[in-house]
Amino acid sequence: MILQPPLTPPEQLDAQMRAQGFAVVGAAGVCQLAGCALDELQSFAPRWDDLPPDNYLKDGGRYRRRRHANFLLDGDTLTPAPHRAHWQPVEYNALHGGMERWFEPMDESVTGSAAWHRLMAALARAASALKGPQRWWAEAHQFRIDTAGGIGRPTPEGAHRDGVDLVAVFLVSREHIRGGETRVFQAEGPAGMRFTLAEPWSLLLLDDARVIHETTPIQPMGQGGGWRDTLVVTLRAGGFQGPQA
Repeated sequence: MILQPPLTPPEQLDAQMRAQGFAVVGAAGVCQLAGCALDELQSFAPRWDDLPPDNYLKDGGRYRRRRHANFLLDGDTLTPAPHRAHWQPVEYNALHGGMERWFEPMDESVTGSAAWHRLMAALARAASALKGPQRWWAEAHQFRIDTAGGIGRPTPEGAHRDGVDLVAVFLVSREHIRGGETRVFQAEGPAGMRFTLAEPWSLLLLDDARVIHETTPIQPMGQGGGWRDTLVVTLRAGGFQGPQA
């Protein structure tokens, strides 16, 4: 069952983030915020077909593929940062925290495009509206969760925070699966909401200090399996997380 998310109009995004700590923006709203056309974003989708396996999964799974890239955002200026390991403390990721995870870099056909620069600049504006204008250290992750083994787990670490300031989750593709329900909860309190991201290039924005989130496992529909593709971007003030920070 698809649970429709509560969509926030772009002009109400900053107020919604301050009031609630998260917001969902439809694809048309994402394009309005970034000043780009939907077909520009959809042109990135084939780059999810050649993601290398994630060899760090401690549950022994083979359901996740990914690439990773790093950037510095200063206003609307995006500067690629040297490739580095992805690192999280165990306080934020009990399953995979405390170790350096090296993933193959994202393809420059994506990260070097004008649409990518505009998309990242829009996220920097959202982060600065929420936390105050400053430079942002951004990590971008391409994920494919597949059901070749029967079940794929988008968040094997469970409900979590990421130890950053802003988390952006773009749904890129959802094919022949059931499940994959997004759940967002207040970090301090009982309030929560659940829904399904289904529209390509719709966006979930999260104030990481105020909410925790997870996505439920996916299962195949019919023969041949299916998958869920996402782009996750985190923005953090003061530097990247990790021993190299």
